[in-house]
Amino acid sequence: MTENTSAAAKPGQTAHQGSAQNGNAQSAELTRKQAAAKSPLITEQGITTVEENVVQKLAGIATREVPGVYGMGNAARRAFDAISERIPGSSTQVSGGVSVEKGERQTAIDLNVIVEYGVSIVEVAEKIRRNVIRSVEHGTGLEVVEVNISVADVHLPEEEDDQRRDSGVELA
Repeated sequence: MTENTSAAAKPGQTAHQGSAQNGNAQSAELTRKQAAAKSPLITEQGITTVEENVVQKLAGIATREVPGVYGMGNAARRAFDAISERIPGSSTQVSGGVSVEKGERQTAIDLNVIVEYGVSIVEVAEKIRRNVIRSVEHGTGLEVVEVNISVADVHLPEEEDDQRRDSGVELA
């Protein structure tokens, strides 16, 4: 007679305890499979972890791609970026003005932007949201649950002329 060891009780256990443990193992396996079905980052072969700075960079790049976005970050951040850009060999800071809260499967993103004068802030914000969600979800597999946008300033065309004049650049 063949004995079914998976449902059989181990020494010191009742048959009911052995089948309960087997049921728990099956339940855990189903939970893992359900989680894998809900997130491409959690599979039967392993878990992929995406760091917050990856989400920040993708969101920053996607935001800057939207027409009508002049820059990102608050005044202090922009001043720091302007100084660091003048240093030879320094890299452009693409995650400035981006804050991220990230879990295993989802993320929420806060953006601080400066828009060009004359654009519709509502339209630019919607374009930013669509582009950020597309970019982050495609690039990371995380579900973006919200993109909050704070418009910190409006860039006026004459501000650029004043900055060039102050830096010694001749205007045509």
